[in-house]
Formats: sequence, structure tokens, C-alpha cells
Amino acid sequence: MSTIEPAKAHVELEHPHARPLTACHWDPLGRYVFFGAEDYGVHRFDVATKTAVPLMAHDSWVRGLGCSPSGEQLYSGGYDGRLVWWPAAAEKPEPIRVVDAHRGWIRELAVSPVGELVASCGNDNLVKLWNATDGSQVHEFSGHESHVYNVAFSPNGESLVSCDLHGKLKAWDLKSGKLQRDLGAAEALYLYDKSFLADIGGARCMNFRSDGNQVAVGGITKVTNAFAGIGEAVVVLVEAESGKVARQLEAKEKVHGTTWGIAHHSQGLWVGVAGGGGGGWLYFWNEEGEPQEIFKLKLKSPGRGMSLAADGLRVAVAHSDNHLRIYSLV
Repeated sequence: MSTIEPAKAHVELEHPHARPLTACHWDPLGRYVFFGAEDYGVHRFDVATKTAVPLMAHDSWVRGLGCSPSGEQLYSGGYDGRLVWWPAAAEKPEPIRVVDAHRGWIRELAVSPVGELVASCGNDNLVKLWNATDGSQVHEFSGHESHVYNVAFSPNGESLVSCDLHGKLKAWDLKSGKLQRDLGAAEALYLYDKSFLADIGGARCMNFRSDGNQVAVGGITKVTNAFAGIGEAVVVLVEAESGKVARQLEAKEKVHGTTWGIAHHSQGLWVGVAGGGGGGWLYFWNEEGEPQEIFKLKLKSPGRGMSLAADGLRVAVAHSDNHLRIYSLV
């Protein structure tokens, strides 16, 4: 793998769309970037031909996207509560399977490392585990007392971690279907606004460090107005075993926004995207050391989702200005 240089990050290509984007996900083979948009569609962008194909099966926005390790199947989860299986590379993709998975929004999904399981979470306070082959439900995990915002499989595939609106994290045992342990709360990710009588928080993005020792949860902190979503972007690093907060990653210059994407890079970095009233930024932090970024790239508009390519050389960002942009890191 080539050595990346954050300071050289730049737009490699951009694809305009008719509506603002809501999420994006790289195909593990690097052929496509799948993205959700406010037209309720999932769209497959072919990086080589620079063309897009729509995949229509949802009646609401799609935030959850994931692929099988082989790249043969795509999974999408929407605010309509549907979990959909797709043939990722078909000329004209049609749903393989549609499951009414949650009552209310599916906020996120994750695919297990070897691809046999799909996890989903949502506004019914539940985490569910699905058989990727036939769509049958394997487990239903209950215990969260608020909307579940995100899920992530450990790199060894033995457990699943979820985070809810209140920033509380739980680890689930995939074999027994029971709670493995409570990991406490990433308290920076939650606030009750007494002025507007409103909760604001949750893990808007979530990812494990490559060695499985930490899980990064990103969102918004130091909220001053829950109604307008005014606060600062933040990433909290939590020890996977103890639940202890190891570090909190922040920006040197505070800007209003939310962290909408986080990924661990094999070269010892965390890469994140933030977006909001302060604009859009692509951040790079060292996995150890100072909590402030080592480099940041100003984006053309707020990022609403981010995905690191399997080769680690490119980052895709779903933008609010109707564009998918791919950034080269070399």
C-alpha cells in the first residue's frame, strides 16, 4: 500500500446529483460507491465510468449501507424501517429481499467481517441480527432505553457494539444472543436541552480500531441549541473491553457541526468528516497522542456521510450540496 499524506488530500472526482446526499459506502472491491439521497433512492456510482444507476425500494431516506465482503451483495436500511438486499453489480439491480425490520427508522446497519450476518438498529430501541443468506432473524437485542443510533462488529466478529441516543454503549454476544457487557456512556455525545425540552445526541458514526481495542463514536457535543442542532463535532474513543473513555478527538478551531463519519486507517490515523453550520471538514488525527487533528481539509459543503476505500488511498464523502466527492489521500 502507498503511504498516504493527509496534507495532499484533494478532490479526485465529483458526481453531481439531483438532491442532497445522506450517506455513502465503498464497495469492498473499489468498483463502486453507493450513496443514499433525499430522493429516497440508493445510487450506485461506477468509479471507472463515472455513471450512476438508481436502486429504488425505499419510501424514505437511507442512512444505512453495507456490502458483503465479496462485493456481491449490497444491504440498505432506511427511515421507512425496511432492510433491503440487492445484487450489487447487476446491470439493473432489483431487490433480492425486503424485510420490514424495525418499527420506525433504521438508523444504521453493519455487516460482519466474514459476511454471514447483518446487524441493524433503530428508533424502536432495538438491535437486530439477520442471516445474510436467507434474511431470517437470528437475534433481537433489547436493553437500550432510547433510540439506537449505530452498530459496529468487532474486527474478530465475536461481538457487536451498539450506541443509543444517550451515548450508552452495549456489547452483545453473537452466539448466545445476550448482553455481553455494558460499556457505560460516551457522555460527551448527549445533552438534554432544558430550554427546548429536547434530547440531542447519539453516535452519528461508529467504527472499531483495526486491532479491535477501541471503538470510535462520533457525533455532536457542547450543544447550545438542540432545536437548531448547534454544537461542536466530536469523536470519543472508548476502550472495547472496559468501556473507559480513552480519548476525545476534537478540532483545534471549534466549528459548529456534527461528526458524520469516522474510520481507522491502517497507517495509524483516524479519519473523520464533519458537517453543519460551520461548513464541512475532513479531519485526520493520530491514533495516539494529542487530541487535536494533525491536518484538516476544508470541504465545499458539509459532509453527511463518509467511507474509506479498502485500499486506504481514497475517501468518499456524501455532501449536502447534491454531490458525491471522492478525495485522494496521496
